[in-house]
Amino acid sequence: MIDFAPLARSFYEPSAKLVAPALLGHWLVRSTPRGLCGGPIVETEAYLRNDPACHAAPGLTRRNRVMFGPPGHVYVYLIYGYHYCVNAVCMPAGSAEAVLIRAIEARFGQEILDRQRSVADRNQLTNGPAKLCQAMAIDLALDGVDLCDLRSPLFIAENPESVAFRKQHGPLVTTTRIGITRAANLLLRFYLEGSQFVSRRARR
Repeated sequence: MIDFAPLARSFYEPSAKLVAPALLGHWLVRSTPRGLCGGPIVETEAYLRNDPACHAAPGLTRRNRVMFGPPGHVYVYLIYGYHYCVNAVCMPAGSAEAVLIRAIEARFGQEILDRQRSVADRNQLTNGPAKLCQAMAIDLALDGVDLCDLRSPLFIAENPESVAFRKQHGPLVTTTRIGITRAANLLLRFYLEGSQFVSRRARR
């Protein structure tokens, strides 16, 4: 089994625009009563200060309060009244930036993932923000947990081979974000072209 060590809080202190591509290749890990499940991150989106598409744009609310807190914490929200999305909070407290984790490669805890989300095509298991949250049992109960704590039910662990992973699964593609109407032209989505778990590829 992999000897996981969470990324340091300082990793999340820069802007989400910098953190989002840097997260690619590192491990998203869910701790459950049945064991650990997860895999390397292969697709992310950045949401920034003064970004009309960012949930923090209207100001502090009950829903987005975690975004205004310290970096390295989980921001989970509900969309369409049914699906969850998971984010890593970036920048110092009060800045309210975050990285949406859009896709991971399912690498370990396969039985746990399959129990939550049964699919015929393994590549469809965690290739989208709602899909990975369903497979990893991520919901509002995890909103605000510490990504930098090994004891957390959800954390992001350093992959010492992340550079090699990105090279093997590259190239890195930078493109526009998905499913938004505001600031839809900003190049703030990042993914590894060679991964079969990417949710959607940019048109050539």
